[in-house]
Amino acid sequence: MMIPACRVADLPRGEAFRIEFDPPVAVFHTEDGEFYAIDDTCTHQDASLSDGWLEGCEVECPLHASKFDVRTGSVDAPPARLPVRTHQVLLEDGMIYVKLSDAPPNLPPSCVAARLGAVPVAGGAA
Repeated sequence: MMIPACRVADLPRGEAFRIEFDPPVAVFHTEDGEFYAIDDTCTHQDASLSDGWLEGCEVECPLHASKFDVRTGSVDAPPARLPVRTHQVLLEDGMIYVKLSDAPPNLPPSCVAARLGAVPVAGGAA
């Protein structure tokens, strides 16, 4: 599925744009002028990666400082252990489009529980 994100002119270098989708997607414009898209939810805990800090091709989660490579989705720093899903970015007529991956997302346990309608129990025990 292809979804429009925003105009290229509206996303400065070093910034991110959040697409409200299920799950949300973050589009990053690196200082080198490249565009990348990943799931916007940290795989450790429900935090928006588009609110994090982009340095080079790594985004740091604003909650617990896990770092993800926006090119590959790989996680480079704990506490997150699972990568984020990546998506293809296409530029056409001054617009940024994201082609969503068919792979399942790596959502944190709190998001999975919310999707299933379950209430997480303190300590992780049910």
